[in-house]
Amino acid sequence: MMYLDCHALADLFRAFARRMNDERDYLAELDGAIGDADHGTAMAEGFSAAAVALTHDAADYPSLRIALTQAGRSFLNAVGATTGPLYASGLTRAGLAMPEDKQVPIERLADILISISEGIEERGKASPGDKTMLDAWLPATHAIRDARNEGETLAQIMTRAAAAAKEGAEATRGMVAAKGRAARLGARTIGHLDPGAVSAAALIDTAREWVCSATERETL
Repeated sequence: MMYLDCHALADLFRAFARRMNDERDYLAELDGAIGDADHGTAMAEGFSAAAVALTHDAADYPSLRIALTQAGRSFLNAVGATTGPLYASGLTRAGLAMPEDKQVPIERLADILISISEGIEERGKASPGDKTMLDAWLPATHAIRDARNEGETLAQIMTRAAAAAKEGAEATRGMVAAKGRAARLGARTIGHLDPGAVSAAALIDTAREWVCSATERETL
């Protein structure tokens, strides 16, 4: 059985940080069309800060709960824009979903992702169709729950979640923004992808890649 511990969590967050750094310019381009063009920088800096905190202190964290809470705190300290409180709330909720243990079965990663989505939803007060990051997070969590109910493996669950998130992000192109700076543009936001949804889909896809790689290493 594979486990998720603080070292594995740090490895996952380093993968998140690399992906957000890779996507930084693209996200800035998307945000520049309907916002203030800082989303790529916020996501890259936020996840880089969380990854550094987890990597440097992984051996000292007594539980995944505290590690995730610290990741959220580090994200918030690094990002003052709207994205900071949203992901900090998501990561804190994910920490509360974990026991006071140093490791859990790797399948609990699905609970972490669901909790991040719930934390973002509670903090942001957005609804499906508002053209926000939730338009990627919510389809992903629905896919996770459906796949779990059907008894699929974690790799299969993550593959379905990533596909649902990507589809959800793409669907924002036809939506009118109802939250944040973009809402001021009204119908002029139609035809543009929401950068928060695109970055959320990229994070979930990164988690899929990480799970698939871990599964392959386990079977060698």
